[in-house]
Order: sequence, then structure tokens, then C-alpha cells
Amino acid sequence: IHYGCPQCKMDAEKPNIIHSPVPPSLLGSFASPSIVAWVIYLKYVSGLPLYRQEKDWLQYGFELSRTTMANWVIGCTSKYLNVLYDYCHRLLIEREFAMADETPVQVLKEEGREATSKSYMWMFRSGEDGTPPIILYQYAPTRSGNVAKEFLKGFKGYLMVDGYTGYNKVKDIKRCCCFAHIRRYFFDVIPKGKQRDISHPAVQGVEYCDKLFAYERRFKEKGYSYKQLKNGRLKHEKPVIEAFLVWLKQQKPVRGSKFATAVNYALNRQDLMMTYLEDGRCSLSNNLSEQKMKSFVIGRKGWLFCDTPEGAKASAIAYSFAEMALANNLNVFSYIKFLLEQRPNEGMDDSQLEKLMPWNEDVIELCKLEK
Repeated sequence: IHYGCPQCKMDAEKPNIIHSPVPPSLLGSFASPSIVAWVIYLKYVSGLPLYRQEKDWLQYGFELSRTTMANWVIGCTSKYLNVLYDYCHRLLIEREFAMADETPVQVLKEEGREATSKSYMWMFRSGEDGTPPIILYQYAPTRSGNVAKEFLKGFKGYLMVDGYTGYNKVKDIKRCCCFAHIRRYFFDVIPKGKQRDISHPAVQGVEYCDKLFAYERRFKEKGYSYKQLKNGRLKHEKPVIEAFLVWLKQQKPVRGSKFATAVNYALNRQDLMMTYLEDGRCSLSNNLSEQKMKSFVIGRKGWLFCDTPEGAKASAIAYSFAEMALANNLNVFSYIKFLLEQRPNEGMDDSQLEKLMPWNEDVIELCKLEK
């Protein structure tokens, strides 16, 4: 914006023109922190694909192409947010509890692969240990366990995941068993209308799992400390698991049946069933992970695929900060806008990056979700 005195323009030989200060451009274009943050918010929180955003902007009389918006997201995540992503990754590796999950994603233009090839979006997050939540999505062209092995390199704590054997490649960890998945296998076997028929063996399998979740709810309602939670689990839940294992070994399912699949799935994880009893901060299930992965799955239904690997990586970073903002009760748009205004860069040390985290008190006050 330029300011000048109309009279001076007429009388003075050299008019005094004042130029208002303009912040440096984000990407060498007219993209501002607010407009890029809004694009990210609409796609990764509200699930509005870029082609629909393109139509929405036209309603305001503004031509903004989906290609331009995609370039903004890729440019800002790689130039600014990636620095914070790496910092969060280092923090997660230092934690004692972690969770993980993965789901397919289609990438059209991936070198050496067909457009119909199945790629994967992985999600690694902190556990239920009372520390600020860290949630990181990671794009990979495969579901190989090497992805988890590489991402979690240096992590030496408890890892809660589903039954996927690829996670066995992660070394120096204590792997926990997800009882929600065990329960799901038995629940899916129950015939319609037989959910309460305790004589049906699949219902019995569900009942064992439900007993564990009931104890967990009771302990949390009573506000147990982690030490009390550990003691309560050892006293009440351990006998349930021991009885469950005895029951599992007594079953004689028809080979190839769904019930046989459920029984074998549980028996194959018997060595992991009691790992969570070692520490009250461990989780009984991987539900917390699946809830955050669901955000990606719902968004995927809208935009269907990623055009390039760069776009998939940008989406992983954007989802990471959107979900961390939500997990820390922040306004996502305000937080992303704040980050782009601060322009994190590799020249910042850890103390400076820490001030940009969603759990920082100043950030919370600035970007808190108004009720």
C-alpha cells in the first residue's frame, strides 16, 4: 500500500510517498500465510478437495486454480513445516510409548510404477502416557516393515500396533497387542441376532475382551494413577487374559472357518498379550492410532488420490500438523497461519522450534480453540 499527500503531489517538486511495510513473500508469489493456511485447513480438516476449493473461490469472483493451491501446499510444507516435522520426529523417538498404523493411498505419477499401484500412508504417534501428543504421518510407496523400522530407528520403548507382522522388523522395542483387533475378529464371526447368545463361542471370545475394556473404563473413571492402573491390571485383568488363553487352546474350530481365523489370530499374539501389564502407561488397544488414521481415510474419500509423491509427502506433513493442532485443542487454521508467519527454518535451534509447538503455552493462548 502506498500513501501520499495530494497537495504535495501538486506543489512539491518531489512528492513524499510512504510505502507500508510488506512481509517477505512466502513462495515468491502472492500467497500469504492466511490463504495457504485456509487451503490446508479446508483440505486436511474439512475434507474439501482442491478442485472443489477452486469452484468455491470462483463464487467470490477469484480465479484460483487447483494447481496453484497444490503448489502452495507442497512449497510451504517442504520449505517451512518440514523443519518442524523433523523436530517432532526426533521428539517422538525419545519417547517411551508409541503407536502406529497404516492405510493404502494411490499416487498417480510415481516413477517406475503404474498409476493403479497401491502406496501407503503410515501414521506414527505418541502413546497414552500423559505427554503432549505427537502425531506424524509418513508417505511410503510400500507397506514393507522396513518403513516402520527406518522411521522408528532409535526408539526403544513400548510400541502398540495391530497384528501386521511387518512391525516385527522394528528392533529393540516391546511390542504390545491390540485387544480391539482381537475382539473385532470374534465379533465379525457372530451370526446376526446372536450377539447376546453366550453359548456361541464367538460371543464368548468377545466377552473376554469386553471384560478387559470394562476394567479399563472403571480405572479411568476412578482417576487411577499410572501406578494404581498397573496394580489394578495385574489384579483384575491378568486373570482374565490367563482364562482367555486357556479358553483359546480348548477351541476346536472348523479349519478354514472365520472362527478358526479369529482363534488363530489371538493365539499368534499370546506372547504379546501381557506386555501392557508391565507399565500403567501402556495402552490396551491401538484405537487412539486408528482414530487419527480415520481422519486421513475420510479425507481420502474426497480427493481419492495424490497426483505425485511430492504431493503425498506434503499431505503427510499437512495432516501431521492439522491433527496435532486438534489433539492439543488448537484452532487448526490459526495454528497453521501462525507457523507460516513464523517461517521456521533450518537456522533455528531446538529451543526456537519448541516455541512453535502446539503445546507451547504462548501458542496455546494465541491459537486456542474458542468454545
